Amino acid sequence: MSNNPFAKLPEVASFKVTSNDIVEGLPLPPQQYSEMSGVEGGKDLSPHLKWSGAPEGTKSFAVTAYDPDAPTGSGLWHWAVINIPASVTELPTGAGDEHGSGLPQGALQLPNDLRLERFIGAAPPAGHGPHRYYFVVHALDVEKIGVDPSATPALLGFTMLGHTLGRAVLVATGEIK
Repeated sequence: MSNNPFAKLPEVASFKVTSNDIVEGLPLPPQQYSEMSGVEGGKDLSPHLKWSGAPEGTKSFAVTAYDPDAPTGSGLWHWAVINIPASVTELPTGAGDEHGSGLPQGALQLPNDLRLERFIGAAPPAGHGPHRYYFVVHALDVEKIGVDPSATPALLGFTMLGHTLGRAVLVATGEIK
């Protein structure tokens, strides 16, 4: 599990992201698992995220959730939110529901790899071993990243390449035995 999704990207400043729901390096709580995972308490709730120390010049943020260990050859994107104003430094638990009810005005959820415009919780295949879930806040040098609302998170990543000033990363784990 040494694959790092940022290893081949240009280095950028790092800043801090924390959560009331998830802890760096520890297993996800049941509420952050998918309802379809079979995990009791799975609710597809996006975790609370709070960030600080973004680089000077930040004009907006994007938030992504990604499992590089999914057995797909390309990982699995669980969530992507764009156009979060630079004045916003926190998203509440459940912000990524199907209505984006906890997102700030102007923010937009892109379709994830299940083509749903919301957060989908962890659902690693039973017996596949531990998976890492990267919750990332990207500090961008533009107010609007300029991707089509139907764009994939992978296209978002490509588009952010030349606009990322900094990255705050929180990695939790998930496993179904």
